[in-house]
Parts: sequence; C-alpha cells; structure tokens
Amino acid sequence: MHEILFNFISKYITITEEEKKAIISLGVFKSEKKGSILLKEGQFSNESFFVLKGCLRSYYIIKGEEKTTSFHTEMTAINALNQTSEKNIACVENSIVLVSNPELEIKMFEKFPKFESLCRILSEEVLNKQQIDFDLFKILSPEERYLNILKTKPDLIQRVPQHQLASFIGVKPQSLSRIRSRITAKEKTSIR
Repeated sequence: MHEILFNFISKYITITEEEKKAIISLGVFKSEKKGSILLKEGQFSNESFFVLKGCLRSYYIIKGEEKTTSFHTEMTAINALNQTSEKNIACVENSIVLVSNPELEIKMFEKFPKFESLCRILSEEVLNKQQIDFDLFKILSPEERYLNILKTKPDLIQRVPQHQLASFIGVKPQSLSRIRSRITAKEKTSIR
C-alpha cells in the first residue's frame, strides 16, 4: 500500500527513505469498506482524501434522490477542507484512502518543504480536471457523456452500479439502458 503512494509521488518529486518513513509514521492510511460514508452532507470537514486503491463517489441528495457528481479512483484527491459539506462521499468499493488535515500537512511542509510544491501541483491538476469535467457535462449529450466514459475511464462501467453511473451522466437507469442498447446496435451495424 505504501509503495503505491511512493511510486505515485516519485512521478513528481524525488522521495528519500527518511521521507518515506515520515509518511508511514503519520498513520494516515485507512481501509474503508464498500458502502462506508467518509463524509455526510451537513458534517463539518477538516480532511482531504487521496484514493490509493478503490473507488469513492461524491453525491448530493436532491429531493430525496442521489445525484452523483464524480467518481474518484486510484491516485485521485478529494478536498473537503474547512467547510460544512454540502455533499456526501462514500466508498463504491473496498478502498484504501490516505486521510490528511491542515495541521498534519503544515508539519510535513515544515519538515519536508518539497511536499508543499507537490501538493500545489496536485491541487492544480485536480482543479484542471474538475473544470474539464464540468465543461464536458455542459456541452455533451448523455450518450456522448457515456461514450466519453467508455473512452477515458472504461473500468468505471464494471466498477460502479448502473444507477450511480446513470446519475453521473444525468439520466435515469432506464435511459442508460437505452443508450447502451443504441451504442451496441451501432457497433453491430458498423461491423457488418
């Protein structure tokens, strides 16, 4: 589990054995079961999450219905710092998550300043990805959104329940079934 994180970090910065030991000593790695709620709507959060293994889902409850806004899979971060949450974050699968908070981060940054620049780079990547996802949601039709998932995150199709995937692309499960049928029919026609 630690090596997964260290391999990821090493794509951005060089990490020493001392720094690896310091990260391990923090005790920030948590195993969470499928269905676990990491953050509930209305709960004050002072934590950020980084998915090492598994899949988390962010969602809102609107008029009693869950509206999925994002899925967070391996090597993605979720920032929920210093706010009363308007959304819920739950585990779609058994997951291993690194959980941090501002006090812990300040201590690490003081001891190892290069981690601050790493966090800044990762934050910029998260913001950029969120903006792209938002833009695509606004300009693509539900079928195009599904095709985009097939192209960019095909593993999600097998990893998340159909009703959550339907919510994510902005349709009811029945509509997603029709979208899938149309795509399958088009694929069969193009093969002939």
